[in-house]
Amino acid sequence: MSTPVLPEEAGLREAHLWSTPIRDLGLTLKGTRLEPILAEFAQELEQAGFQRIKPRFYLSTEWGVPFETVAVAIPFYLAKPELTEEHARRIGHVEGMGRTDILRYLRHEMGHVVNYAYRLFEDPEWIRLFGPITTPYIEEYHPKPFSRRYVQHLPGWYAQKHPDEDWAETFAVWLTPGRNWKEEYATWPEALAKLTWCDQIVHELQQRDPVVTSAELDEDVAQIDYSIDDLYQHLKEGNSTFPVELDRSLRSIFEEIDQRPKADTDPSLRPASLLIRRLEGDLMGNAWRWTGHFPERTRILLRHLAERAAAMKLRYAESDETAVTVAITTIVTALAMNWANKGSYLP
Repeated sequence: MSTPVLPEEAGLREAHLWSTPIRDLGLTLKGTRLEPILAEFAQELEQAGFQRIKPRFYLSTEWGVPFETVAVAIPFYLAKPELTEEHARRIGHVEGMGRTDILRYLRHEMGHVVNYAYRLFEDPEWIRLFGPITTPYIEEYHPKPFSRRYVQHLPGWYAQKHPDEDWAETFAVWLTPGRNWKEEYATWPEALAKLTWCDQIVHELQQRDPVVTSAELDEDVAQIDYSIDDLYQHLKEGNSTFPVELDRSLRSIFEEIDQRPKADTDPSLRPASLLIRRLEGDLMGNAWRWTGHFPERTRILLRHLAERAAAMKLRYAESDETAVTVAITTIVTALAMNWANKGSYLP
């Protein structure tokens, strides 16, 4: 009689595992690349004076801290390289690609932990500086890039999303080792005021026991009964409607770069659609960082542009690739800015 092969022993590259319930994949933090990073973060917290608060870390579907808990959810796809690769393939963007990036997210989530553990959101000064925590939480917020009212930590001007995120970002900047926030934000009076109060209140909290210690988990991987395929099916890109004017803009890029006549059958010419696809990864991350246009939405936009470029049989010469790349990057940035500010690609 043969011994049954457990999912973790079979190797996550086997196709059938994508349809296996996530709870049956045997995913834990122990023994993963996350374990030494969490140990490093624990030392970071200790050096910052946090000894009375004990966050609990666990694997879930995304980064987060359930309200009024000290439990920090870490995306399960960061637990194994195969899962990280699969997430990147299906979604196109990974929140926490390396050690430095993971620590950046941990500092942000720790801000939520401190906020909930000590119920800072009830403090009148917290409300004055950051706003009421009861402010509606809008997923597709419209940030003002380079606003001096907010610190900059996570991509996408994330502090502008909600008062709770504004605090978490402020705390993360304060917590980051070696970051001279007093000098960095010296000419940003409103952001500096938030950081100064954060510095003051955190030193007071270090001498107090937390009011909230609940570590109740939300969507712990050990409890998730749906599969990875089910998850990504739910997250898959939906049907989006794009203005027909984009065709004209896209065509102008390839017609104006080089005025020399080209035959569609010229073997030296390259398909524009393939170049747009190749730029997808870099443009997703950079559009999010500098405009607040979500990576998932940028991916949908770029794939639409690639499809239209293929339909219009747009091509370019190898010698023009740099110029074409700059032009595509510029138009995508302009469209992303329009969407981030007005919720529409065209004003």
